Amino acid sequence: MRRRLIAAAATALAAVAVAIPASAALNHPAPVSTNPVDYTPHVLDGEVRAFALVGDTVVVGGDFQNVADATRKTRYKRSNLFAYRASTGEILPFAPQVDDVVLTLAPGPDNTVYAGGAFRRVGGAPQRGIAQLSLADGSRVPAFTGTINWGDVRSLIAFGPWLYAAGSFSRIGTLDRVGLARLNASTGIADPTFDLKLAAPHLTRVKLEDLALTPDGTRLGAIGAVEQAGGQYRAQVVMVDIPAGAPARLADWYTDTYTKPCRAGFETYLRAIDFDPTGTYATIVTTGRKWGEKLMCDTAARFDLRGTGMHRPLWINWTGGDSLYSVADTGAAIYVGGHQRWMDNPQGRESAGPGAVARPGIAAINPATGKATDWNPKRNPRGVGARALLATPQGLLVGSDTDRIGDEYHGRLALLPI
Repeated sequence: MRRRLIAAAATALAAVAVAIPASAALNHPAPVSTNPVDYTPHVLDGEVRAFALVGDTVVVGGDFQNVADATRKTRYKRSNLFAYRASTGEILPFAPQVDDVVLTLAPGPDNTVYAGGAFRRVGGAPQRGIAQLSLADGSRVPAFTGTINWGDVRSLIAFGPWLYAAGSFSRIGTLDRVGLARLNASTGIADPTFDLKLAAPHLTRVKLEDLALTPDGTRLGAIGAVEQAGGQYRAQVVMVDIPAGAPARLADWYTDTYTKPCRAGFETYLRAIDFDPTGTYATIVTTGRKWGEKLMCDTAARFDLRGTGMHRPLWINWTGGDSLYSVADTGAAIYVGGHQRWMDNPQGRESAGPGAVARPGIAAINPATGKATDWNPKRNPRGVGARALLATPQGLLVGSDTDRIGDEYHGRLALLPI
C-alpha cells in the first residue's frame, strides 16, 4: 500500500507539471521511513552528487558512466547525468554527453533542467560550468547562453525569473562575478544589478560550496571560502537580503562561529546549508577533522535567521571527527549526510565519547533540541559520504558513493519514502 500511495502522489505531481526548486523546503509531516523503496534505479560506478525533481522526473548528476534499472538486469551508458520516472523508477532516454562531473542541478521551466559542475563540453559543444538541458532529448537549450570563465559551479537555485549560481568562477558571460551570480533564467545572462563583491584576500580564491534560499525568495545564504562581501567581513557565511522590487543587498546578519580554521589546507570546511520550511532557521554542516575548544569542525549547527548583527548557533551537534557533506531540513527532521560514524559526540576524538550514538553515514536531528533522533537507516559502507540529499513530496532522496542503505542494496541512490 505504501508504495502505491507514493506512486499515486508522484503521478499527481506530474499531472500538474510542478517543478520543485532546489531550495524548496518541503514540510514533511513526520520523519521519512528507514526502508527504501524498491523501484529506484542503481548507479554502478563513481558517485551521485546532485538531484533535481521536475514533475515526475528525477534528474541525477555526479561522476559516473553506468546505471541500471531496479532489477539490475538492464544497463545503460550515461555520462554524469541521467533521469528516471519518480513514480516507477523507469530510466528515461535523457542522456546528454557531459565531459566532467555534475555537482548541482536545479529544475527549469518547460521540462528542462539546469546543470552545474566542472564540465567544459555538453553534447560535444563548448559549454563551461553551466547549462540548461531539455529533458525530452538531452539537448542544450540554445537560448540559454550562460557560461563561466574557469573553475566550476557548485550550487544552483532557480526561483522565479532568476537562476542563482555559486562556485569558484570569477566571470559569467561578459560580467565579472566572483563566486556568486544571479542569471536571467531564460537567457543565462548575468544580472548587472546583483553583485555582492565577494573577496578572500587571505585565501587562494573565493570558492562557494552551497546556497540556500528561503521559500519566499527574500533571503539567500551562501557558504564557502569567502572573507568579505561588499567590503565587510564575513567569515565563510554570507546572507543576502532580496526585497521585492528592490536591489539585493548584504544582510546585517553575520557570525564569528567559523573564524577559527580546521585542518591545514582547508580554506573552507563548510560544505552545505539549508533553510527550514518557515525560512527562519539555517542549518550548516562541516568537515575539518580537527577537535578542540570552540572549533566547529565536523559539526551540524542551527542558526536563527531573524534579527540583525552577530548570530551564534542555537545548538551544535558534533560527530567526533567525521565529515558531514549534506543537509536537508523538512521541518519534521534535519537530515545530515556524510561519512560520520556517530552523532551527539562532542568529546569524541575519532572515537565514541560519552553520550555518542551510532549513526553511520546518515542521521536525523531533532530541529528543536539538536540531538540525533532514533531514525537510523545505516549507510554501510560509509564510503566518502552522502553528498546529495533532496527532500521531495515522495520522501528523501539520498545520493552517495556506496551501495547499501536500510540493510538493502541500492546503488549510490535511494528514496526513503514518507
